[in-house]
Amino acid sequence: MYFTERPETFDPKFEIVACWLERNGKFVLLHRQPWKSEGNTWGVPAGKMNDGESQKTAMSREIFEETGLVVSEERLACRETLFVRYETYDFVYHMFQAITPDGFEIHINPEEHQNHRWVTPEESLGMPLIPELDSCVKLTYAV
Repeated sequence: MYFTERPETFDPKFEIVACWLERNGKFVLLHRQPWKSEGNTWGVPAGKMNDGESQKTAMSREIFEETGLVVSEERLACRETLFVRYETYDFVYHMFQAITPDGFEIHINPEEHQNHRWVTPEESLGMPLIPELDSCVKLTYAV
């Protein structure tokens, strides 16, 4: 479950950055390896922030690690910050947006992902997404 306002009893264990890498009306989804947390599901480039890292620095790092794309912090637009509550822990989820150049080739990290796909928001909702990503797609793209 996610909240757009921080709940009173919210106690985050970590912060996650995630990015809608977009081009031509689509965004990229990465297919997680089966042995990873939430294995065999699809998600956007994302990951935990390291200690002392700014949100944008963490997002640029994660995008590069997961796709090979270098995105400067200036090209990252913050879309939304959500407060996510799972049964056993809470975390903060910072969503960004970046427009990618035409013709850019995704180079996924095979230790984390097995495939990628450019999809429309509507197409993504028919895929096995990581938990709550469908809600984020609906919130971000109003579908």
